Amino acid sequence: MLVERHILGELQTNCWVVGDDAGGPLIVIDPAGEAERLLSAIGAREVRYIVLTHAHFDHLAATDAVRDATGAELLVHEADADRITSPTAAGTGAELFGFTATSRAADRVLHEGDWVQAGEVVLEVIHTPGHTKGGISLLGAGHLFAGDTLFAGSVGRSDFPGGDARELRESIAGKLAPLDDETVVHPGHGPDTTIGRERSVNPFFPRA
Repeated sequence: MLVERHILGELQTNCWVVGDDAGGPLIVIDPAGEAERLLSAIGAREVRYIVLTHAHFDHLAATDAVRDATGAELLVHEADADRITSPTAAGTGAELFGFTATSRAADRVLHEGDWVQAGEVVLEVIHTPGHTKGGISLLGAGHLFAGDTLFAGSVGRSDFPGGDARELRESIAGKLAPLDDETVVHPGHGPDTTIGRERSVNPFFPRA
């Protein structure tokens, strides 16, 4: 699997460009900002889907520009779909930080257990609420794109509208902790990690 990281926007968000090794179409996860730089990196390659791991502004600021330039479809979990079009605290949260970022409505909503496929890349949708109600992680070929559910050594905040600390812990315990230790975690911010490392050091992981 081809995995490219582009650190974009005011909050240094990880945008992931994912494809197969055969030059197939791409999936762009969380186009966080700096649309021209991201589109330059994509170049002439086809983008099949844009997937948002959740509705926050720092993960979607370049969404419409990438859609317009590539014709890609936008996918977001059903529980966050209504949020992405508004900059309010109950929307993308942009206004809380003095920004205005929103996106047009999604082309398709996602649910637990759905699959996102482009070329030979197949990503399973795992609903991991807690940072937002519609937060998701995407799992495929030993890679987990965790959004702001899980970071190296920590987790995303749960004190914004739609956040819930109990739900976040349940998402980690029930959905992520059972994954193989070798699973590589690509978070929404900061460096990569693995499930095994987080099992050892992350205080938000369940303890036996």
